[in-house]
Amino acid sequence: MNQNSLQGNDMRGVSRRRFIAGTGSVFGAVALTGPAAAIPAPAAVAAGPITPGAHVPALVIGTGYGGSVAALRLAQAGVDVHMIEMGMAWDTPGPDGRIFANTTSPDHRSYWLRTRTKQPLSNFLGFPIDREVPRYTGILDAEELGGITVYQGRGVGGGSLVNGGMAVTPRRENFGAVLPSVDADEMYGTYYPRANAGLGVATVDPAWFETAECYRYARVGRKHAQRSGFPFVFVPDVYDWAYMQQEAAGTVPRSALAGEILYGNNYGKKSLQKTYLARASATGKVHISALHKVTSVSPAAGGGYTVVIDQLDTGGGTTATKTVTADRVFFAAGSVGTSKLLVRLKATGALPRLDDEIGKGWGDNGNVMCGRANHMWDPTGSLQSSIPCAGIDNWAAGGAFAEVAPLPTGIETYASFYLSITRNPNRAQFSWNAASGRVELNWQTAWKQPSIDMARTIFDKINAKEGTIYRTDLFGTYKIWGDHLTYHPLGGAVLNRATDNYGRLHGHPGLYVIDGALIPGNTSVNPFVTITALAERNIEKIIATDL
Repeated sequence: MNQNSLQGNDMRGVSRRRFIAGTGSVFGAVALTGPAAAIPAPAAVAAGPITPGAHVPALVIGTGYGGSVAALRLAQAGVDVHMIEMGMAWDTPGPDGRIFANTTSPDHRSYWLRTRTKQPLSNFLGFPIDREVPRYTGILDAEELGGITVYQGRGVGGGSLVNGGMAVTPRRENFGAVLPSVDADEMYGTYYPRANAGLGVATVDPAWFETAECYRYARVGRKHAQRSGFPFVFVPDVYDWAYMQQEAAGTVPRSALAGEILYGNNYGKKSLQKTYLARASATGKVHISALHKVTSVSPAAGGGYTVVIDQLDTGGGTTATKTVTADRVFFAAGSVGTSKLLVRLKATGALPRLDDEIGKGWGDNGNVMCGRANHMWDPTGSLQSSIPCAGIDNWAAGGAFAEVAPLPTGIETYASFYLSITRNPNRAQFSWNAASGRVELNWQTAWKQPSIDMARTIFDKINAKEGTIYRTDLFGTYKIWGDHLTYHPLGGAVLNRATDNYGRLHGHPGLYVIDGALIPGNTSVNPFVTITALAERNIEKIIATDL
């Protein structure tokens, strides 16, 4: 049914106001049933805050994909590594017995130093869904930068804590536009396979998919895509698919089937804490300082680099400032974190010889979101897995790849929801504002229009074929497109421009970039497998030639 009949139908007897009150969040899902089981804690990484005056052979700034790869491979090569993480460790259950807050009930754990939630979907059926929360060093950062909100994970494991886990390797024919200076043969022959193995990537069982109630929404997405002539593809993920099947059978505590995604996943998701960082821990040579933030890196008089680090409390305040030295420093704070830090260090004279390309080439991976209102004969299911497993590929013809995404409200919505990745050519630049003492991004909201146009190549056609319409109640009043955000920030220290072809920063030997800042704005699919594979390639070369 269309959107008008959706509201007029009274949702099979559920009133509009009861519906909103019952969901709590547009990403909320079914409540856990039965007694809460003990949470399996993520594998602990050797801990202990870094001490003032310490000397570190290798210091890694950030614990996301690139940083975790670097730490593991350096440790395996015999190098002692200390990782600096701005967020929390996320290894201790809260008062409710869970490490992470449920998406239906955001609390102090949910947001990074905000007093009000900022969910990707701001409205539902005309009601705003954001709410007040205590200020805390929570897991999701909704950072507002120059006309765009950038969602980033905060904590040991970085973005792996809060993403949907879609582990996509780009089609080989698209790779030349992603990383033009990198040999595709070595990536597809060695480093993509290595990354996929290290991340624990797997694909949903197609036979189980056909009957699983929690993927009814994806099967509706498939039907609509195929009826309009679009290729529908299963997409690998880092979720434990056997665990999800047990969730569906009711034999284990629910996680994906409890809508857990935006603020962490308590059970089945294979975040970096359970993969690369767990293996790094096993070496005994990797230490992590959580709630620590690097503020300065500069050449040390005796060689190496002087690194200044603030220790934070859970209110975001600085409790101590530490100065250490490091022989080598790896910038892995994510595209935004790495870019902002390097731009500031260059502009303020701490690292004056950095290349003028620093801060340039930043993009949003073409992210844009939309929803469609389906007919009554196309129910998408009241129980929806929060882990997407499929997509619509119109990259070659229309410049868009669309995840068939969940909208797990806990009741039937007759809605299909999508996150599109598009071939948006627009790139922004970070720059230093001396007057405000801040790094700024010059992204313009109007630059999202190409993404909308490319996404329309899929969804206008589906709507015309199915006789359906776009939802207008998800992103504000009568607004169709979620063009205000990105989950996939990329660029700002682009490979073979701001660095050499392996991430070495020009002008300062011993400094490296090893995260998504290296990728110039777009990967054609979800980016974390490419970030991981590129880090595997680069660190192998660095270990072989620089150590």
